[in-house]
Amino acid sequence: MLRLLDRPDEIPVLAPMLEREIAFRLLQGPQGAKLRQLARADGRLSQIRRATQWIRAHYNEPIDVTELAALAHMSNAAFHRHFKAATAMSPIQYQKQVRLLEARHLLIAQPGNAARVAFAVGYESASQFSREYARQFGMPPARDAARLLARGEAPALEVD
Repeated sequence: MLRLLDRPDEIPVLAPMLEREIAFRLLQGPQGAKLRQLARADGRLSQIRRATQWIRAHYNEPIDVTELAALAHMSNAAFHRHFKAATAMSPIQYQKQVRLLEARHLLIAQPGNAARVAFAVGYESASQFSREYARQFGMPPARDAARLLARGEAPALEVD
């Protein structure tokens, strides 16, 4: 496909065929089953994706795993099994990861009170937030934010 860049007049004719071949080879490869699951609207990975999207959109709210399982159209047991297989964590761990990443972002974007950030991302206890933040990032929130600001870094917000 990259060779077509040298022959732009052939792109309209050959690119669609090459794209089909690439898709075919990906679907026939070792990750083909996972790709087919992602593409299916009613597939397990698609169902888990709905739950992770809900968690990311509502990270600062308490979650009810039974409601997430219903959103994914699964039993609680199946939901836990498929969620862990897809994300390598439980729904509660996933939410905590999203909350901590958002907290880190807020601490960089709006330096200041870590307790305010803790409550903004859904923690009920500032001390629990500080413990979990330090466990995740290796230092307390204020020190980590100061270090990132000094280095000119911005944290990534994606979890997946």
